[in-house]
Amino acid sequence: MKSKFWLSFFLFSVSFLSYGQNEDSNIPDPLTFDNGTKVTSVKQWNARREELLQTFRNEMYGTSPGRPKDMRFEVFDNDKNALGGKATRKQVTVHIKENGKEAKFDILIYIPNKAKHPVPAIIGINFIGNQAINSDPGIKLTEAWVENSKIFPCAINGKATDACRGVNASQWQVDSIIDAGFALATIYREEIASDRKEEYFQTGVHVLYPELQNRDDNFSTVAAWAWALSRGMDYLETDKDINAKKVAVFGFSRLGKAALWAGANDTRFAMVISNESGAGGAKLFHRGIGENIRRLNTVFPHWYAKSFRKYMDKDTLLPFDQHLIIDLIAPRPVYIASSEGDKNSDPEGEFASAKEADKLYRFLKTDGLPVKEIPALNKSVMGQIGYHIRTGGHDVTSFDWQQFLIFSNLRLQK
Repeated sequence: MKSKFWLSFFLFSVSFLSYGQNEDSNIPDPLTFDNGTKVTSVKQWNARREELLQTFRNEMYGTSPGRPKDMRFEVFDNDKNALGGKATRKQVTVHIKENGKEAKFDILIYIPNKAKHPVPAIIGINFIGNQAINSDPGIKLTEAWVENSKIFPCAINGKATDACRGVNASQWQVDSIIDAGFALATIYREEIASDRKEEYFQTGVHVLYPELQNRDDNFSTVAAWAWALSRGMDYLETDKDINAKKVAVFGFSRLGKAALWAGANDTRFAMVISNESGAGGAKLFHRGIGENIRRLNTVFPHWYAKSFRKYMDKDTLLPFDQHLIIDLIAPRPVYIASSEGDKNSDPEGEFASAKEADKLYRFLKTDGLPVKEIPALNKSVMGQIGYHIRTGGHDVTSFDWQQFLIFSNLRLQK
């Protein structure tokens, strides 16, 4: 009887250990080429990085155009006494012509007056229009469609009104950013590419590239937002008040997904900040928890390329996953933020991606993520990968910005 027991125990143990190994090996390895060859040097990683970028373009985000040949910047506002004198407010229209068509979007920029110029900057896309991030009456009201919701009940027939000024200020913390010595640049999502079902791919920059739509790897909306962030960087490189070598790209929720993809594609961004970007952002699909690929592709079919739809109900079987997006940012610093109450974003899955990405960051000789277990609530950890999970729900809070600014100072001021 004893021998049978030990035999059964041994077989169970082998089965259990094998299960764990198979589960781990199911998560795509950044250091293994698609043909099975192992990456052993930085030079090989650079080639593997290009392979991964192409995989994500083909299978998830779609193909984006390059920098436009016909693009110009119109600075239509330069107020050196904004925010009670603490900042210079600039407003810039980006004009783009392609294929006989035109598109434009505005960049709102606040530059601290007391900081030594050129200053580092943070750029991100906003949800309700540039006028919503601060009550400053000098901000131009967007001409694009604006939602009227319970959270933001300010638009009339889709048009921004003065009541829209500052309605989203709590998520942007402009004064804190300026006081920390950073410039802030922001663009409104609807001026870039519409998030409305009635206007998918019919407005903004999408009208410039119709040839990129009738294909499986079409130019998706998340990709368009990311692409516009790079056009924002194009402008910042021309602005003598901005240190273009120290620009962080920031995003929250769906716009956090765009920030990660922008950072993966455009190495000019010195740092990436993702706040509760969840599925298709920082969270690991292979966990099979939280918002899934089916929901992304049915509720938000414009966010990703058509090719991504073939992975519906195959979250745990993906040949790629979001830790690889973080790897594509390496060795540049990246900060991932979660909230306890945002279960749809799967905070544990966001941490899991950071933990997986740590392997590549350490391969590239950085300090990576400094912990192995998810930290306590409201406690930030900061290596080359930063992370925190705070109390509360889906939002951007003053606590979040405190951590982002500390991290930015630590990593951008080296």
